[in-house]
Amino acid sequence: MSIASDIIRGHTDTIILSSLKEKDSYGYEINKKIKLASGGRYELNEATLYTAFKRLEDSGCVDSYWGTEQSNARRKYYHLTALGAETCDRLLEEWKTAKKIIDTLIDSEGEENE
Repeated sequence: MSIASDIIRGHTDTIILSSLKEKDSYGYEINKKIKLASGGRYELNEATLYTAFKRLEDSGCVDSYWGTEQSNARRKYYHLTALGAETCDRLLEEWKTAKKIIDTLIDSEGEENE
C-alpha cells in the first residue's frame, strides 16, 4: 500500500530539513533515505525534490556546495543553516499540533458513530 502523496506533499520541506539536521546530504541520498524509511511506500519525484531544494536555498534555510567525489560524479550537497534548523523545529511543532487535532477529530468521529 502506498501513501497518498497528497497527505505528505505539504510536508516536503519538513522532511528534507529534518533529514539535513542529521548531516549534509545530496538529493539522491535524501530521496533514498525517504524511500527506505517509508518501507518503499513513498518517495519524492525528482522535480519536487529539486524544486524544494531551490525554495529552501532561496529562503536561506539551506546552503549548497559541490562535493568532491572520487567516483567522478560531483554531487551538490545541502547544508542546514541556523535559520533552517529554526524553521525545521517550527514545522515539526506545526506537524505535531496538526496531527494531534486530526487524531482527536478522527477519534471523536469514531466514538460518535458507535
